[in-house]
Amino acid sequence: MSETRSYIPQWMAQIRRGWLETCMLNLLANKELHGYGIMHRLRDIPGLGISEGSLYPLLSRLRLQGLLAVRRMEESPDGPPRKVYGLTPRGRRVLAQMNDHFEQMKRQHQIARKRSPS
Repeated sequence: MSETRSYIPQWMAQIRRGWLETCMLNLLANKELHGYGIMHRLRDIPGLGISEGSLYPLLSRLRLQGLLAVRRMEESPDGPPRKVYGLTPRGRRVLAQMNDHFEQMKRQHQIARKRSPS
């Protein structure tokens, strides 16, 4: 039983990484947002909460990979100006591939669950 308890959290963390990136890119496909807005929209989706300490390095990595761009700076009453992020054309192409892949995985999972053992 303890093997299952230690395996599942690790397995879930691996799946969540790619899933979180895909969900974040999908949010930005519909609207440009600053980091704080992204964080709150993700938190509104059950199970997708993310901390600032995880979000900003992820945004930076996706920007360096050419999937996101800083579209503009927005004044903030609480501190320095906020970077507003949006998808690049490459980001939109990659997101389409990611969404297609997750749909394919969903179909594969459904088929595998329906098959009975021989």
